Amino acid sequence: MNLSRHPTTVYQAVAAQLEEELRIGYRCGDYLPSEQQLATRFAVNRHTLRRAVDELVNKGLLQRRHGVGILVLMRPWDYPLHSQTRFSQNLMEQGSHPTSERLLAVLRPASRDVAAALACQEGENVIHLRTLRRVNGVPICLINHFIPHLNWWPQLQQFHSGSLHEFIQQHLNYSLTRRQTRISARRAQAKESKLLETSLQAALLCVRTLNETASGEMAEYSVSLTRADMIELTLEH
Repeated sequence: MNLSRHPTTVYQAVAAQLEEELRIGYRCGDYLPSEQQLATRFAVNRHTLRRAVDELVNKGLLQRRHGVGILVLMRPWDYPLHSQTRFSQNLMEQGSHPTSERLLAVLRPASRDVAAALACQEGENVIHLRTLRRVNGVPICLINHFIPHLNWWPQLQQFHSGSLHEFIQQHLNYSLTRRQTRISARRAQAKESKLLETSLQAALLCVRTLNETASGEMAEYSVSLTRADMIELTLEH
């Protein structure tokens, strides 16, 4: 590889070449060769290689995992927002492999915000599920689902992975439609950053969604915390 040896441009040239290789030969969830291997291949020292990698980390294309290696992120995935949005189907159509696992399933009193969203009484019991979504093995989204229909609880206790909405459709015979979406941003707190495997105080998209049944009955209020370096929301009109 022919790189300029000017000290202010060598790492940028390495970063540009590496970025091109990421787009051609890597998928999200892959790992790069070691820094020593990369430095040898690009014929630069480790310090220069680290600066090049830092450039791509700052762009959200790579992530360092201590003791593991350099993870390829390859952002962003396009996620359109409309009434029939389906997270898993959308990402599969983009060639990715999304998964979802249940982290929590409990009955709990509705907070003021949850009660207002679901039009129920504060303190009234609701179903609370927490799920973690991954794409190609990389955690990108932590979701808290609040459901007011306590008669769904026996079935929902059997939900452990996959699409919650598909589970509800298959086992409870309700098809949910997005009624309202609110989007804001905030910084990741300690527990969130650990689950999403991102840095403390990293930027998160906070997406609050109301979903209803075909008859217009309120069925779910969800609060999704999504890594802002991994998803690009598209509002369709």
